[in-house]
Amino acid sequence: MQITVLGCGRWGSFLAWYHGQHRPVMLWGRPGSKGLAALRQTRRNGYVQLPDSVRCTDDLMAALAFADTVIISISAQQLRALARQLNACPAAGKTFILCMKGLECDTGKRLTQVFREELNQPADVAVWVGPGHVEDFTRGIPNCMVVDSDDPAVVDRIVEAFSGELIRLYKGRDLLGTEIGAAAKNVIGIAAGMLDGKGLSSMKGALMARGAREVARLIRAMGGSELSAYGLCHLGDYEATLFSPHSHNRQFGENFIQGKPYGQLAEGVPTAKAMVALGRRYGVELPISETVYRILYEDVDAGGVLSALFARPVKGEFDL
Repeated sequence: MQITVLGCGRWGSFLAWYHGQHRPVMLWGRPGSKGLAALRQTRRNGYVQLPDSVRCTDDLMAALAFADTVIISISAQQLRALARQLNACPAAGKTFILCMKGLECDTGKRLTQVFREELNQPADVAVWVGPGHVEDFTRGIPNCMVVDSDDPAVVDRIVEAFSGELIRLYKGRDLLGTEIGAAAKNVIGIAAGMLDGKGLSSMKGALMARGAREVARLIRAMGGSELSAYGLCHLGDYEATLFSPHSHNRQFGENFIQGKPYGQLAEGVPTAKAMVALGRRYGVELPISETVYRILYEDVDAGGVLSALFARPVKGEFDL
């Protein structure tokens, strides 16, 4: 089996490295990408040293022709445009695995919805999400992740083919919940970084508990299983997102509160806007997402709203 990976950033280059231990891989980056140029020249970036089994290209047609299994790891907000590009390529009959976490900012749509709307060729689509940082995986520290799809047979096939000692894959059975949970955890991660930036790190335990309940309510209102919020896609990813120094979303939140620039991708920023829109559409109260949104987009005082977040009217912990 051969694999194509679309996207040569931190996670994309790692996935090429991971799969390249066992099979030929084609790693694609956009024409003019500095990251791809560096990988071509030195075979390494700040995260991985690519094995000889990994080839690099900026030719999307060649990348699609190379393999029947195509992994996509790019910014969530760029997925729609990429899916349109794929229509000019041999995509029919392939399996696409979205290894990314987010919601389309302007529509609130899940990434599999976005992808299927734009790809005009028959193909299998799955997501691969959950905890784990490149920096830990490349040091040999294992973790568990989840694969989900609207077709259980696709999930079974991916898990059987790619689960290993470094990444133990579990089978998801709630695509909606898995996607919402995976996207929402980045918003909770930004909130955690904001608490760190204000010296309120001890409140992150409460943030974890209330964040999972908030997301579970939204998943249920949308028609998914609220239990997904307590699985690998969301609660299981909290340690990596709310506490790890490698977490882009947590670090973004801390830097934002302290007025420091942050140059890395933080998917939780556009996702916060999408979460608020979904909460209003489905009539679900999302106090954490609303708070992050107000701080990021409405320039409210962070100290006041963060402290008030856990001083809301008393109610039962598991009330609706």
